[in-house]
Amino acid sequence: MLLNACGGGTPVKRDRVASVRPNYIPQRPAYQPQSPAYRPTSYSGIFPKPGPLEPAVEFWRKTYAVWQRSEVAFHDDRYLDVIYEVMTLPGYVAEGLTAEQKDLVSRRRDYWKAQLAGLESKLRYGAALSPADKQLIAKLEASGRSLANVLPGADSRVRSQRGTRERFKRGLEISGRYDLQFRKIFRDAGLPEDLAYLPHVESSFQPAARSSAGAVGMWQFTKAAAKTFMPGGGVVDQRFDPFVSATGAARYLSYAYGKLGDWPAAVTSYNHGIGGMKRAQNQVGKDFAQIVETYDGPAFGFASRNYYAQFLAAREIASNPEPYFPEGVRYEAPLAPGQYLAEE
Repeated sequence: MLLNACGGGTPVKRDRVASVRPNYIPQRPAYQPQSPAYRPTSYSGIFPKPGPLEPAVEFWRKTYAVWQRSEVAFHDDRYLDVIYEVMTLPGYVAEGLTAEQKDLVSRRRDYWKAQLAGLESKLRYGAALSPADKQLIAKLEASGRSLANVLPGADSRVRSQRGTRERFKRGLEISGRYDLQFRKIFRDAGLPEDLAYLPHVESSFQPAARSSAGAVGMWQFTKAAAKTFMPGGGVVDQRFDPFVSATGAARYLSYAYGKLGDWPAAVTSYNHGIGGMKRAQNQVGKDFAQIVETYDGPAFGFASRNYYAQFLAAREIASNPEPYFPEGVRYEAPLAPGQYLAEE
């Protein structure tokens, strides 16, 4: 979400902590991640993927292309390869959850918080461990990190993430309308063409998307950012025009890259702001993996820490969708600029 040229992202809300366990919740075993042994930086084109980011990229690959909207992963919001379980919601699950389904997710999240808090207390005071405690320790240590590193404060880091496989696939289908023109816009601006995948993260290619922060359109511009990077707007809000706003995004990303000097920081600034990323670089240095791991600046929460990993995951899937969607993707026919304008 492009707030403005120098602003920050939206803070993540913290959940209530309670000790409530639902009577019955269908669930399936959690994904068992690979050991986070040293991973070198890899490159695909000019977008580096630092080795320490691979667990996050893998997490978002699963969110986008494996977990369905009826599935909810409960995980550590810092160590994304620590997944406690993947729960399947009972009954029909629509794009939006019902109040009952939201309550079910909340109670299960609170259950894991209580389990982790209880385990930490037992280990602190040398109390006997139950079989469930030992299973939880195994989940925490499966990431390859020591229990002493991952357990402290883990109860406050429990987060739930719904799968978005259906939504991502629909975004792939819609992207057929825009991909060729978006790539030309970025190519003509002297930028990497694969930035055309960014709407998968921002809006799932929904031209009329709106956010609670006031960002609208496929590229999620706020009014302030649009005034700077999409000049010349009249009565019609051009943020709803996918092609005009793509040109604005190219202007912004070109400016951000010039200010920040690398693509991980420039892409992340689309969520966190150029000023926010500049402060991170000044405090931590330009090692992006170190910024993600150690920077604790204002509003640099879950969304900002993960934004580049989400982009990398979306790019990997969208550039080679067959392994993720073996049933096939029916891309929609390309549109010409000016052919479509989303209604407000």
